[in-house]
Amino acid sequence: MERKASAVWKGGLKDGKGEFSVPSGVFSHVAYSFSTRFENAPGTNPEELIAAAHAACFSMALAAQLGAASLTPESIQTAANLKMEKQDSGWAIAAIHLDVKARVPKADDAAFQKAAENAKAGCPVSKVLNAKISMTAQLER
Repeated sequence: MERKASAVWKGGLKDGKGEFSVPSGVFSHVAYSFSTRFENAPGTNPEELIAAAHAACFSMALAAQLGAASLTPESIQTAANLKMEKQDSGWAIAAIHLDVKARVPKADDAAFQKAAENAKAGCPVSKVLNAKISMTAQLER
C-alpha cells in the first residue's frame, strides 16, 4: 500500500510560498508559507496536517483495540496538540499530546486505558514520529 502527496515551493525561505496536494483531490494546491508555519499566521502547514493525521490514526487504532476486547465505541474524539521547538539543528516536532474522550458502553476504565495505551503505541503515525507522545484518555459515562 502506498499513499502519496506532493509539494511545490517557490522563492526563499521567508519570502517564498508553497502549496501541497494529494491525488485523492481532498485538498489541492493548498497554500503554506513561512508565516503559516512559524509565525502563527492564518493558514495551514505541514505540522497541522501531521496533528490531524495523528488524531485520525489514533482514533481508528483505539477502535481496533476496543474491538479486540469485544467493546464497540459509540464515539471517540481525539485532539492532537503538536509542539514545535527550535533546536540547535533547526525546528523539530518535540511533542504531541493526544486528548481523548470516548463513549464505550460496557467498558471499565482499566480496559479502556489499556486499549488507549496500546493504540497510542501501535498507531502507524505514532510509530513514525520521533517525538514525545503523551495522552489523556477519558472514558465518558
